[in-house]
Amino acid sequence: MTTTAGQISARLERLPLSRWHVKTRVLVGVATFFDGFDQLMIAYALPVLIPHFHLSPSSIAWTIAIGGIGMLVGALAGGRAADYLGRVPVLMGSLAVYSLTSLAMVATDTFWLFLVLRFVQGFGLGAEVPVAATYIGEITRAERRGRFVLLFELIFPAGLLAAALVSSWAVPTLGWRWLFALGAVPVLLVPFLRRVPESPRWLAVRGRLDEADAALRRIEAEVAAQRGNLPDPAPAREVRLTRGRVVELFQGAYLRRTIMLAIAWLTAYFVNYGIASWLPTLYGQVFHLSMGTALSYSVATSVAGIFGCLVIALTIDKIGRRAAITAGLIGSALALGILAATGAASATTVLVWSATSAVFIFAVNLALYVYTAELYPTRMRALGCSVGGAIGRVGVVLGPLVVGQLIERHFSIADVFWVMAAVAVVGGVSTAFLAVETRERVLEDISQ
Repeated sequence: MTTTAGQISARLERLPLSRWHVKTRVLVGVATFFDGFDQLMIAYALPVLIPHFHLSPSSIAWTIAIGGIGMLVGALAGGRAADYLGRVPVLMGSLAVYSLTSLAMVATDTFWLFLVLRFVQGFGLGAEVPVAATYIGEITRAERRGRFVLLFELIFPAGLLAAALVSSWAVPTLGWRWLFALGAVPVLLVPFLRRVPESPRWLAVRGRLDEADAALRRIEAEVAAQRGNLPDPAPAREVRLTRGRVVELFQGAYLRRTIMLAIAWLTAYFVNYGIASWLPTLYGQVFHLSMGTALSYSVATSVAGIFGCLVIALTIDKIGRRAAITAGLIGSALALGILAATGAASATTVLVWSATSAVFIFAVNLALYVYTAELYPTRMRALGCSVGGAIGRVGVVLGPLVVGQLIERHFSIADVFWVMAAVAVVGGVSTAFLAVETRERVLEDISQ
């Protein structure tokens, strides 16, 4: 009897969570770790890079933003490639690009070359992260999918915290080059990724049903070895065996989803990186804290963000995606509004309220990974994730640039936080009105 794409989906849905899921999630999630590590690494290196390259406020902003521009381009290219070539080849190739470029950055003393390499590094990372989220979403069953995916997406804020901890010690002690050398470590994992089976869901919708069946049999054998006899699959759903097109993102039910996700990704990442990338510099240049103290304060903000990520991972399957993302954006806006209203007059005040904001905004950043992967069908899931991720990278670019322009034009720190609060409100309101709920629903049902 010929295997169908619907049967492949039904067989995946009946698999209980197992060591195979955990092992694969952690391996693929290395991209997510280095996404977090890379984004804050540049922020913590800036206090040393500013005198090293004699950077103006505009140059500082571009030093932060150029990596985000590379991620934007990489996200679009990676998602499109993953829908045509497969999830695993793109994961391996993009990881190699990121790692080798990171190593090359260690040897440069020319500012323009540093920026070029930073762009290429961002391209590799940007191509990998949305594809990793896509792959994990496709191998995980609907029941408690949000909790499983997000508990392991905690690798992202772990990367943020690792960047903070490593930087606070390495930058004053060893210099900035050691941070970028660490970016070469993931290349060691490429051989292990070769052993990861291609997504059976992707193989099936591409019409490669024999390969999908073989890949799924490998997975089933490993899960059964741990969990015993597997339950019978539910009746198969009908799955369209067509190739996704970019225009579909802006047609029918998907138009509303794409608009909502675009606003949520843009505003959440604008706020997060507009603040986080400048905090160490603000603590040093505005409040005249020592480098060690400035970095320690920034570490505290990252720790607060991880707490928010843990809370959202444990609750998102109970309260739902729409409520979680809306509450996170509005909560961040309230914290930043209070900070702005107090005048942001002291480093301690900035620490307390920026950390409170981080609890909410880190949670939103995390939730968007699982939510975006749920909203589109398999034939264009990686494309949808890549577009969402790319728009998030626009926020990564614009946030630091806008903050840099506000500072250069002599706006107060309070004004900066008012702008961030207003942006978060826009994201929260649009999510409340436009988001659809996906909690506990099978991917093939959501995409109808």
